[in-house]
Amino acid sequence: MALPACAVRAFEPPRQPERGAPARTTCPRRHSRVEAELAESRPGSVAASVRAGPPRGVSHGFHSRPLLDKPRKASSSLAGAACAPLFALLSRGRRRRMHVLRRRWDLGSLCRVLLTRGLAALGHSLKHVLGAIFSKIFGPLASVGNMDEKSNKLLLALVMLFLFAVIVLQYVCPGTECQLLRLQAFSSPVRDPYRSEDESSARFVPRYNFTRGDLLRKVDFDIKGDDLIVFLHIQKTGGTTFGRHLVRNIQLEQPCECRVGQKKCTCHRPGKRETWLFSRFSTGWSCGLHADWTELTSCVPSVVDGKRDARLRPSRNFHYITILRDPVSRYLSEWRHVQRGATWKASLHVCDGRPPTSEELPSCYTGDDWSGCPLKEFMDCPYNLANNRQVRMLSDLTLVGCYNLSVMPEKQRNKVLLESAKSNLKHMAFFGLTEFQRKTQYLFEKTFNMNFISPFTQYNTTRASSVEINEEIQKRIEELNFLDMELYSYAKDLFLQRYQFMRQKEHQEARRKRQEQRKFLKGRLLQTHFQSQGQGQSQNPNQNQSQNPNPNANQNLTQNLMPNLTQSSRQKENRESLKQNSGKEQNGNTSNGTNDYIGSVEKWR
Repeated sequence: MALPACAVRAFEPPRQPERGAPARTTCPRRHSRVEAELAESRPGSVAASVRAGPPRGVSHGFHSRPLLDKPRKASSSLAGAACAPLFALLSRGRRRRMHVLRRRWDLGSLCRVLLTRGLAALGHSLKHVLGAIFSKIFGPLASVGNMDEKSNKLLLALVMLFLFAVIVLQYVCPGTECQLLRLQAFSSPVRDPYRSEDESSARFVPRYNFTRGDLLRKVDFDIKGDDLIVFLHIQKTGGTTFGRHLVRNIQLEQPCECRVGQKKCTCHRPGKRETWLFSRFSTGWSCGLHADWTELTSCVPSVVDGKRDARLRPSRNFHYITILRDPVSRYLSEWRHVQRGATWKASLHVCDGRPPTSEELPSCYTGDDWSGCPLKEFMDCPYNLANNRQVRMLSDLTLVGCYNLSVMPEKQRNKVLLESAKSNLKHMAFFGLTEFQRKTQYLFEKTFNMNFISPFTQYNTTRASSVEINEEIQKRIEELNFLDMELYSYAKDLFLQRYQFMRQKEHQEARRKRQEQRKFLKGRLLQTHFQSQGQGQSQNPNQNQSQNPNPNANQNLTQNLMPNLTQSSRQKENRESLKQNSGKEQNGNTSNGTNDYIGSVEKWR
């Protein structure tokens, strides 16, 4: 019976190591490595032939594993070659996995080689293309100056540096944020930043006749004094965004302190522990959630000075401000908000010292909220406060018996509410429109002499704009909010006329300052000229007498100098006046800008 090979090796005597070879160690891995190194050092050995690679002209197979120059890799390859019968004894699945791993390694190395060679070929092609371009562009210069290879390399380096600088500049100043990239400023005039946000014409035809007092809104607001700004926040008019601007975006000597995680900010006057702003983000809903005109006018004085004696209360001026919005967009936005679960149950609706009863103000829903209600159900509720909300919140409800609808007929009630809302809006210190954010910012800054840090942003895409309605539904919403539609038309006309008036007044003041500066410069120039003439005459009286026998020469010189000095300034003023009046006839250089504006309004009519 034949014994296996392993048993025969076990009964054989131990082999003596060759002369010069180190003794066998107890570590099998180290012993195999030493034997591999010895076998590699012998000429003509299997390891040396494996390490030397195939003969010249014969390449490795695609799936063969290339051997590296490290001894450890060579020893592992030798071990793999010597143990080929053992590799055949492995299972088929393990052999397949080892084959896949070897193939993946070879594919990765092949991809790296292809990528390297591809980049090298691309660089070589780019070099030839750039060389051809430079030879055509700078050929005459090279022929004249005998440009050598070093000059070409220097030129290439400069071009690459320029391209790198352009890339870095585009990264640092993307788009039109960098002033250096606004190349259109050299070819076209600067666009008016206060142009109409809806891209309509800046000129419009006024419908209402307002006096100078209605158009001129400039409040002498001293933040260190006792006056107070009161913000009337109407639902879904963009009041939350404007309220954040008031506490976070105004340049103040003592800015409001807004802490992370808190909705309210501390807006104290400089040197006092007293607020100058009465709004949602400064004092909270101190007079109730979204308090209206009727509630604020009776509540704010008692809240601010309630703890003081009436004789010690300062004489304050309460400057009311608010924001209005297109009624259809506001109505749809409120419907979407109610769909998400908003109820405004915390609103007090206090009027004439008491809240309304359930009979005077019934509810449109029976559950905890009105979430998920369809638009038709929202419009069909006759007690829905969303209908004509802006008129109701800006009018004095005590004039119509508050929420008691039986005091007067409906037609008379609507007329009184609309007139009261228009009057209160016109006499407010300031009001803005959601559709004109930049103009709203401009008028607020000119009214209160307070500047914002960053400009307002006009958002044309809102939740209301995402609602698709047909003409029938839009007409129904306009009928439900017919008072708001009339109030918004009135407010928009007054808002745009105030903007036009303030801009024209600003241009006239700038023109007056330029005229004063030119007069001052003319006087200085004439004074310098006469002083130089007087010094010359005192030094050479005989020569001056012979050269200038006419005693009226100085007067003639002055008369000739004045038109030359004023010619360029008059041309510039004429160009500015033509731009401002846009083809209208000029009434002369009058100092009263209000009469010019009112006269132009009458001409437009």
